[in-house]
Amino acid sequence: MALAGVRVLELAGLAPAPFCGMILADFGAKVIRVDRTKVAMNVDTQARGKQSVAINLKTSEGVALLKKLCVRSDVVLEPYRKGVMEKLGLGPQELMKENPRLIYARLTGYGQSGAYSSTAGHDINFLAMSGLLSRLGRSGEKPYAPLNLVADFAGGGLTCALGIVLALLERTKSGRGQVIDASMVEGAAYVGSFVWKSRSIGMWDRSRGENMLDSGAPFYDTYETSDGKHMAVGSVEPQFYRELLKGLELDAGQLPSQMSFSDWPELRRLFTERFASKTQAEWSKIFDGN
Repeated sequence: MALAGVRVLELAGLAPAPFCGMILADFGAKVIRVDRTKVAMNVDTQARGKQSVAINLKTSEGVALLKKLCVRSDVVLEPYRKGVMEKLGLGPQELMKENPRLIYARLTGYGQSGAYSSTAGHDINFLAMSGLLSRLGRSGEKPYAPLNLVADFAGGGLTCALGIVLALLERTKSGRGQVIDASMVEGAAYVGSFVWKSRSIGMWDRSRGENMLDSGAPFYDTYETSDGKHMAVGSVEPQFYRELLKGLELDAGQLPSQMSFSDWPELRRLFTERFASKTQAEWSKIFDGN
């Protein structure tokens, strides 16, 4: 495994930090999750491959024990708000004095600097601040956050894991660790860079919900079948669009052009009617292999 021999200390948190730790564990790192001593219930569902230890950080003995573990680790992953670890005497400056090879990863919503650095928030808040939320949702409807996948997991946990791996790689050259400041706002914006950079080529230059990949196009959407289930359609390329029309028994010669934006509502109406005429199983049989 690529990360075999790497020791990671993960301070217990919610969603993005446990996901980051799980990625590292999945690739061979020895991950120890540090839990609180008194919790009503354990909501971490991403503990696969990890060991755990409960430490009371409200005592000097607990802080000393955690410091000892940090000094012996390759990576420390902490999801607390700005200043929490410094108040405990466990900030990166203190720990990296004793362990210059330590990679200290800080995973927060707004990062370690700026007006919002001490502010609480959730995925939807980080997604909104990144600007990406304004592009998500159907036409004529309010913006819609797709679960908590974009900021928490993609922009947060996954991006932080990448940062840790890159820092481990750099350490093989310099011999020194570094501090990683993983902000979910910046991570979500980075994940969404394709949306903004593609406006110049006509992919996202229309309003929310009116573009090819955001439910605007009738050939890139979901449709309800006669049994109340759904079919996902992704027929962007002309050859695949022809297969879609063939399966729906629609004559391309009697339909407007695929990329005629003004005719998309009419095409959507036709597709909706056709998909509603058969069950999901019947449509799957028609389209399987196409």
